[in-house]
Amino acid sequence: MDQTKASKNASCADNQQERLQKIHPWYISGFVDGEGTFHVSFAKRTDLPKKWAIIPEFHVSQHQDRASVLDEIQKYFGCGIIRDNHRGRANDVTKVLVVRNRRDLLDKIVPFFQCYPLRSQKRNDFQTFAEIVSAMEQGSHHSSEGFRAIATKAFQMNGGGRYRKRKIEELF
Repeated sequence: MDQTKASKNASCADNQQERLQKIHPWYISGFVDGEGTFHVSFAKRTDLPKKWAIIPEFHVSQHQDRASVLDEIQKYFGCGIIRDNHRGRANDVTKVLVVRNRRDLLDKIVPFFQCYPLRSQKRNDFQTFAEIVSAMEQGSHHSSEGFRAIATKAFQMNGGGRYRKRKIEELF
């Protein structure tokens, strides 16, 4: 093999290695389509006027043996924390990347999934999630009407709220 061809092949191999080391945005979108969720939780807070905190969260989970992909996704977005999923359940050996910071949700997570849309039904949950985060940024959750609208939308997500610990009536 001549030097030019050998040099070109080495260069291609180097470029391929570099590409493989960086996580691709479409990979993240597909991974989240299978292993992620957009969720809005409610936490009892007697110090707040409505007595409930609204907590929008982006989650993506993976078995602890393959959790390095969560590190890559966290590095890509530059936000979130990785922790044990379902803490307290001895038989759960998964890790989860959680993003709760509203600024990170608005500036990083929502624009990402608008650019690299999900393919499954989860796309509708994302759209609702994005609307809720945007409404909260505008302060809608401070009014009774806004709080009710956000709660109603949140309870329509992820299977219509059938996996929730509380009923929507508890919030009002």
